[in-house]
Amino acid sequence: MQTLPMDGVVVADFSRVLAGPYATMLLADLGATVIKVERPGSGDDTRSWGPPWTEHSSSYFESVNRGKRSITLDLGDPQDQESARELIRRADVLVENFKHGSLARYGLDYESAREINPRLIYTSISGFGSKDGAHLPGYDFVVQALGGLMSITGEPDGPPMKVGVAVVDVLTGKDAALGIMAALRHRELTGFGQHVEVNLLSSLLASLVNQMSSLLTTGIAPQRMGNRHPSIAPYEALRCEDAFLAVAIGNDGQFRKLGEALGLVTLADDPRFATNAQRVANREELVRQLENVLGARTAADWQQRLQGIGIACGQVNDLSRAVHYAESLGLRPMVDPGDGAAMQVRTPIDFSGHGSAEVTPPPRLGEHTKEVLAWLEDAERQLSPIVARRNS
Repeated sequence: MQTLPMDGVVVADFSRVLAGPYATMLLADLGATVIKVERPGSGDDTRSWGPPWTEHSSSYFESVNRGKRSITLDLGDPQDQESARELIRRADVLVENFKHGSLARYGLDYESAREINPRLIYTSISGFGSKDGAHLPGYDFVVQALGGLMSITGEPDGPPMKVGVAVVDVLTGKDAALGIMAALRHRELTGFGQHVEVNLLSSLLASLVNQMSSLLTTGIAPQRMGNRHPSIAPYEALRCEDAFLAVAIGNDGQFRKLGEALGLVTLADDPRFATNAQRVANREELVRQLENVLGARTAADWQQRLQGIGIACGQVNDLSRAVHYAESLGLRPMVDPGDGAAMQVRTPIDFSGHGSAEVTPPPRLGEHTKEVLAWLEDAERQLSPIVARRNS
């Protein structure tokens, strides 16, 4: 039986919606036993976020909850509170994204949990941290606005635009998983757990890399540039005969090869375009000359020609074409959870020393309550591997 990196780690998942469930799904994919605690009757909010719908839930919920056990606990009920505390006692990691301070009334806050289990890695995910922003609700769309991402996304003469997926939640979920793994390593060295905190706003600001560095260097906030790069040209979507082609030229040698491939053999010697800085300064004229040639052929034709000589480029795919393209390169973007459930996006980490965890379908609400409560009541009992349910 193969050993996975997180084998033996028990995660009590009190989170809901996206950032927390995404983090715990990553841990499950790496071998952790994840027990998802949900509200009786309704469960995780995203079970009702549709369309599209699946046979038992929503595709939104199922996108970030595979490989977990679902139990239902009413945290306002004393008996269920005791079950939650026993789960904390048995867990290595707890993940929660409740409003700051609200778990204290159930005796499930960090200070209480630390008394129960000093080795626990208690992970809190919030929108704006636990200080002056603790009272603010954290939704990805709002954080994209407040965190400046929308100010640099979209066309210069258009309105601010959000990214097409809840990218801040995803980034924060990855930060949470990274923090958990670091804290587990620290516990291995010291014997003690700790409180790990991440928040959407900080994760977004930390992800802005060169755009944030530009502000800190110049004091001038970057603005929307559509698909253009503020520091590199050409590095944008260029119009071909039928569609757009994303072209990324990182140095002068690549630019010379591009010009030769397009039949513009003197382009790289033009003083307006000889260096990257000059190309950025004269971007409009550069794009005009490139598109005059690119417009004679299809984006697919140019992609094949330019990739063949090492130019980084690609036509703008929809999601279906993106999956097929990844598969054509020998990648494995999808994973089948079985039992007739919809395909899932695979966690994109490969290890040489072992395979990946067997993926099981996202759980039905409360599907594992009886099994987990029996485990909590008997210290000698072991949780058996999740058995993929059969269609009925």
